[in-house]
Amino acid sequence: MITNLALDPGFGSSIGQGVGAIALYAIIGLLLMVFGFYAIDWTTPGKLSTLVRDGHPNAVIVTAAGLVSMALIIVVAIYSSGGKLAEGLLSALIFGLVGIIVQVLAVRLLEWVTRLDIGALIQSDRFAPASAVVAAAHVALGLVVAVAIS
Repeated sequence: MITNLALDPGFGSSIGQGVGAIALYAIIGLLLMVFGFYAIDWTTPGKLSTLVRDGHPNAVIVTAAGLVSMALIIVVAIYSSGGKLAEGLLSALIFGLVGIIVQVLAVRLLEWVTRLDIGALIQSDRFAPASAVVAAAHVALGLVVAVAIS
């Protein structure tokens, strides 16, 4: 028995558009993640990238949680775009930027309220349990902002 594999006439075009959309969303996502990293770095005492590269455990934990929370915000912004590429890219960019700014400000406020010395915390060579609180704040606030987007 021989069967023919036939593709719909618009299949190639549909694949091309899908691949293009993936590439554009990936670029927007990457730009927002880079901006998010620098937003965390700029608002955190010390040079975060150096501390992470040097293996300071608390800096690694806080940065990783911050990036995960940024990704949550960006993913929800993309998901809620409604399938229209231009509007989706623009809304992902706008909501992503606003979400990152709100999240960074909220985490800094939470650190101030709890009186954590984040500079000393992330520069420590030893794990400090308080870094888990800061990390949880990043993820929790990222979830709140992400849900607010949807």
